[in-house]
Parts: sequence; C-alpha cells; structure tokens
Amino acid sequence: MIKSEEWHVALRVIDKIEKAGFEAYIVGGAVRDHLLDKKVNDVDVATSALPTDIKQIFSSTVDVGIEHGTILVLDEGQPIEVTTFRTEGTYIDYRRPEEVTFVRSLEQDLQRRDFTINAMAVSKEGNIIDLFGGIDDIKNRVIRAVGDPNVRFREDALRMLRAIRFSAQLGFSIEENTMKAIQKDSDLIDFIARERISMELSKMWKSENVYAGIKTLIESQLAKYLYGNFKNTLSYWMDFRTTKSEVGWAYLCLINRTDIQTIFDFYRLSKKEKTFVRNVLNAYNSFLQKWTVMDYFSNDLFVLETAYDFAVWQKHDIPFEKEQIAQKKERLPIQSIDQLAINGNHLMNWSSKKSGPWIKVALDAATMAVLSGAVKNEEVMLKEWFLNDFINEG
Repeated sequence: MIKSEEWHVALRVIDKIEKAGFEAYIVGGAVRDHLLDKKVNDVDVATSALPTDIKQIFSSTVDVGIEHGTILVLDEGQPIEVTTFRTEGTYIDYRRPEEVTFVRSLEQDLQRRDFTINAMAVSKEGNIIDLFGGIDDIKNRVIRAVGDPNVRFREDALRMLRAIRFSAQLGFSIEENTMKAIQKDSDLIDFIARERISMELSKMWKSENVYAGIKTLIESQLAKYLYGNFKNTLSYWMDFRTTKSEVGWAYLCLINRTDIQTIFDFYRLSKKEKTFVRNVLNAYNSFLQKWTVMDYFSNDLFVLETAYDFAVWQKHDIPFEKEQIAQKKERLPIQSIDQLAINGNHLMNWSSKKSGPWIKVALDAATMAVLSGAVKNEEVMLKEWFLNDFINEG
C-alpha cells in the first residue's frame, strides 16, 4: 500500500529515537489499518524513552499528556504523538487507571491494550510485532480482547462499546468469549461519561455496517443501558448509510421522535448537532407534505438531501430523484436573504416609517414574492411591489 506522509514522518521520528539509544515503533490503530490496506490517519509511536528523553532528543515538543507519557513531537513537519511504554495500575470506576508506570518493555505495553488487532507494532524496517494473534484475527475478521476480556472491560468499560464500533467499522464478528464478557458486564457502561459514549456512536454512524453494529449492540446487552429503543427500531437501520455523524444522531431522533430532548440530554449533543437535527426533522416533516419553494430556500442542500434519505429509509413513496434537489435549489432566483435587492433601509426610506418588527415581515414577504416569481429581484420592481401591493395589502 501507499504509506501516508504521516507514516513517513513517524519513521523519521523513530529513526532519531533509535539513534539516541532507545526502542521505538509505530503502534495501535495505524498498524491495524496498514494491514487492512485502509487509509492510515493517526500514526502513533511508542518508545522505551521516557518523556524527559523525548524532550531532549527533539527541539519542538508539546506536553499533551505527559502524566501518561505522551509527548507531541513537531520536529518533522507533522505532529506525531510519542508515548513511553507503560503499564497501568488498578482502574478506578471502570474508567481510568489509578496510576501509570513507565516500563522499558514493548510486550508489557502491548499487553495492556484492548483488542488483538490494536495490539501490534511495526518497526522502522517494516517488521510486524504481533504477540497476541492480531494478524490471524484480522485474517479471520474477529474482534478479540487481549488476554482475559473480563479484565480488559473492567479496566475500562468503554472498551465494550469500542468492540461494537470496531465490528461495525470493519465488518468483523466479536469472538465468543469477548462477547460473553460484554454481556456479563454490560451494566458497567453506566460508569462511562456520556461524552465518551457519544464519541463511539458518532464513529459507528459513519461505518459501513451500522445495521449490523446496532444488531450486535442489542445482542451484547449494551443497548439496554443506552437511550434510543434500539431493539424495537432495528429494522429502520437496514438501509442507513452516511459519512457524517450528525446524520446518525438526526436519524436516531427521527425514529425516537417523542424523546428527542432526552436523546439530546443523554448523549450530551453539541449545539451544532442539535440545530442540525431540528433542521433535518423539520425538512423531513415538510417533505411528507411536499416541499415548497420556501423549503428549498430556507434549508441548505445537505439538510434537504438528508431529509430525502430519511424518507427513502422510512420506505415512503418518493416522487422525484435526489439529484433534482440541487437542481431545484440552484434554479431559485436568490439563494439567501443577502441576495435580495433591498434591505431595511430601503423600506424605511420608501415608507418614512421607523425601524421595527414590520421590517422583517416586509422582507420575508419580499423574499417570498421573489421566490414565487411574483416580482423580479430588482430594486425598482421591489419598490413598486412594496408601495402598491405590500403596504396596500397591509
């Protein structure tokens, strides 16, 4: 495969660490994606060097998580996270280790990781270090915990949801003992911050196998502790596909329409996500009544196309092709209120009235008149419309 620039940057970082007398490897998800011939995004380096050593080797660093041994190295053009080999002590509340101990052993570092497919390393020469069967599990398309799955999940209960997310992203099954451990300890997900749960689901919405992921979520018993009535709405996810996480949140709200605010609160959705959800659901409801010219004008293309997809996934009769949405929107006389040939100052000058709520009413009416074709978007024509139609009508 063609290695990313970030991969080559990481190799240069490793080279400098090795020249200083320490071990260093590319580790984690980058190795997994490399073996799967997928695009490699975040490339992390693990090393026997201590954080103080890394700061001496490189001239430009940032302490992004030095208490856990992580230093951001900036010397090679792109930021690379470099983390000291470590083991972790007793976990608190099934979420975080009480202490972190730096070690000199790569094996000890890999042993603490969640799943075999994430517990591999690559040397500068390209040799794969696979101590727990990650390569075989990739070949067999299996998600398997490193070591005892009960121990792994009681260290960090979010790993249970990560197993579901990886299975949806990769199209892998979850190994039997790993699944049994999730089912046994599924209630521990209550200890995990909602923001961390939302982050995993946001990634799952963008996966190629969302339906399978939700089905596994139900089988794992985790769905019982998450909001969204996944069990009774499973069939609605059969055709769901997106590359945007906010679409997943909007669709979850659509099929749980009586509990939208609860979903907002439970998953700690951002203001931007909540606005998108409301806009899409409003556009969807309008779609079922037939979109007007104002619907095309007041919603951006992504919102309209998402609402259209929702109607498809909900098995409604669709009277036109999706491509026509952009065509209809492009044919509008104006695309935004800013393109209207008049503003509030025009209206006040023409009417000799002071500013007030009436201006918005008038501009909205002018916008609708232009969109409907009743008047051209020209100052002279809009003035005539305002003086003869709007004021007289008012």
